[in-house]
Amino acid sequence: MKTWLLPVLVAFVIAACSKVTQQNFAKIEEGMSEQEVIAILGAPTESNSINVLGVSGTASRWASGDAVISVRFVNGKVALKSFDKPGDTGK
Repeated sequence: MKTWLLPVLVAFVIAACSKVTQQNFAKIEEGMSEQEVIAILGAPTESNSINVLGVSGTASRWASGDAVISVRFVNGKVALKSFDKPGDTGK
């Protein structure tokens, strides 16, 4: 096998298995728990949390290629979500 073919094949397989899709984005509903979202999308690419006066907030982001799903949790529940992919209007 050519040495350049293996990295291309691996990249293709990873892209094909991505959970950052419009279909999975549509499964996320307001009020879902953070664990329910993780069950759909897997662990977030990045996540930041804050706790102020007993209210916790978390901003999590899942990225794969040029697709990004962002979810804002308030007290562990989905409050806002967005899907961004150049050329797509799935917000």
